[in-house]
Amino acid sequence: MAAGTAADLAFLSEENRTRAGGVGSLRVPVTMDSFFFGCELSGRTRSFTFKVEEEDDAEHVLALTMLCLTEGAKDECNVVEVVARNHEHQEIAVPVANLKLSCQPMLSLDDFQLQPPVTFRLKSGSGPVRITGRHQIVTMNNDISEEEESEEEVSEEETELYSILPAKKKRGRP
Repeated sequence: MAAGTAADLAFLSEENRTRAGGVGSLRVPVTMDSFFFGCELSGRTRSFTFKVEEEDDAEHVLALTMLCLTEGAKDECNVVEVVARNHEHQEIAVPVANLKLSCQPMLSLDDFQLQPPVTFRLKSGSGPVRITGRHQIVTMNNDISEEEESEEEVSEEETELYSILPAKKKRGRP
């Protein structure tokens, strides 16, 4: 597996990283897509929920990159909180930014990763606050074609070790 691919799979669950890595003869093709994400919170739109279809078998991750005040923001505290689920699947709300035009108009989140559904709320202030990031989708294709199966059989035959026979001794030499 290429080094870049291994790094991209760092956010997958342990089970899926093992499957994607190809333990033993198990190989699972992985497709990874990344899309731009953005939303704006303001006095009119105080919350935004990012969710995906539940019937989707892909793994979705929302990687946040930045929160910033945009044009028209007042010099007031704008507190943004994220509502998501913790490891016990309980809903929790955590403030992630306190932005003020005169001292901290933007905050870099360095790919802060969340599993959907995620709700962003403007707890205080009137904004507007722009939230940007990437929506990453990892799809694992479990359908291995017959061609790939025959290639695996050939490679297994090629790697079979043959026993080493002892060399024949020549007679007549001292």
